[in-house]
Amino acid sequence: MTKLKIKIVIAGRTYPLSVSDTKEEEGMRKAAAKINDLINRFEQNYAVSDKQDVLAMCALQFASKLEISSLTKDSDQSQMLEKINELTKLVSSHLE
Repeated sequence: MTKLKIKIVIAGRTYPLSVSDTKEEEGMRKAAAKINDLINRFEQNYAVSDKQDVLAMCALQFASKLEISSLTKDSDQSQMLEKINELTKLVSSHLE
């Protein structure tokens, strides 16, 4: 399988990467764009003297969104299972 070689720029630094297909390339480029947008927002809104601080804030922002999404998904699935169990009991009681 041929790998595509691309270059991604994050916080002014270029990172050469290999991706397996155009979808992965698109995902990488969109992710880099979101990171750079967030870096710009942090730099405009906060007195940040070090790029590493901004990158750490970006990492925290993205990781927390992922964790919150995961927690919400788990909660939604749990509620859905409870409702399914209730409906199953209700149907079973009517079939008896």
